[in-house]
Amino acid sequence: MATSTDRPPEEFTLRVRRYNPESGAAPYWDEHTIELEPHRSVLEAILQARDRFDGSIGIRCSCRQAICGSCGVRVNGEPALACHTHLDAAKSSAESDGVIVIEPMGNMPVIKDLIVDMDAVHWKKIERVTPWLIAKEPVPKREYLVSHDAMVDVTQTMACIQCGACVSDCLSMEVDPGFIGPAALAKAYRFVGDPRDAAQFDRLNDLAQDPQGIFDCTHCFKCVEACPKDVNPMGQIMRLRRIATADQGIVDRNNGERHEAAFTTLVRDYGLNYEAELLSRSYGGNSWFAKFKPAAGKELLSSLPVILRGVLSGKFNLRLALLGHKLAKRDLDGVRTIYDTVEGRPERVELNLYVTGRDEDEPPTDASGAERARAASSDGALAVAAADARSDEVTDAAAETTADGATDATPATPADASERETPQADARAEETSG
Repeated sequence: MATSTDRPPEEFTLRVRRYNPESGAAPYWDEHTIELEPHRSVLEAILQARDRFDGSIGIRCSCRQAICGSCGVRVNGEPALACHTHLDAAKSSAESDGVIVIEPMGNMPVIKDLIVDMDAVHWKKIERVTPWLIAKEPVPKREYLVSHDAMVDVTQTMACIQCGACVSDCLSMEVDPGFIGPAALAKAYRFVGDPRDAAQFDRLNDLAQDPQGIFDCTHCFKCVEACPKDVNPMGQIMRLRRIATADQGIVDRNNGERHEAAFTTLVRDYGLNYEAELLSRSYGGNSWFAKFKPAAGKELLSSLPVILRGVLSGKFNLRLALLGHKLAKRDLDGVRTIYDTVEGRPERVELNLYVTGRDEDEPPTDASGAERARAASSDGALAVAAADARSDEVTDAAAETTADGATDATPATPADASERETPQADARAEETSG
């Protein structure tokens, strides 16, 4: 049976967006038909078209191994690494005519054809977040000792190859070009989450008080879908928000913290968002009386033109907005149970697959895994949490009870053991050298 790499060459048509700002001419489309094996990359197709048909095609590339991030483009309207996108996959995602459409990335000025100015937007915003470690004092004589999980936690953001795919697809940056952006804010978490950094509060306060900072993200998930390295930029932004508000107690001047508090309270009380209350509570305080506060009244008045346009266009249901959604008591109790379960935990749980090593799509491999799968399919997040708790109880019991029934201490993990043994090991080394 032939493998995917044994398939013979096929013809593929590329439709490349061409533009040279220096020429003064408008952008135009250029089509070329090339012949390559289907498993070959879009980058190879572009380079073949440049070599055979038009040597003036502009494309930035380097490693061709999805490591350097240089060849970011849009393929059929979606951001991608040209070297990491196979021709057969690109053709299958194309429109009915099968033509592969290649454009430069968005939200950045075009230098020529498929080459964008990363310095003007991407790297400028990376510099904005102070992308280096500010060491705690006093600096230890030897190395810093950091827990294994703490370093694995920031590994997800360290996986970023600075390709700019998330910047290209960010809807917030499209509306507000001044938004710091997903790539830079993910880089910010790399240092905020590092226990060796001495400026966590200063970093968070700076990003929270900035009107174009962490609260300017609109949760559109486009950066999550665009990232070729699963950095999850939006997730890192949400973690910056949680640490800033819940851990550091930062109340920002942009009403971001008050908006989140109002939103979560309304969902808990009503089961769904209560639009008429959200705006006033975000500006006047998290209570029913917020609408009578001057700041809330001013914001409500300034929003009337938007509300009126929404009502006239049919996008805004005035009755639901004013009266709120009505949920059955059973459903509302279920929502409140979720809140009680999450808020009742002794510490906040941050999902990071780099740490847990688990994904909900993985098939169960043991009894606890099977229980997890059944729980996820039946009762959702609450059942999964219950399965986790039962699994933890069994693990703790097994660790505390030895084979003869005696009680023993929980064995240390390799990371913990190495940290505790380091001083003794150093002392033994010094004695030996002495």
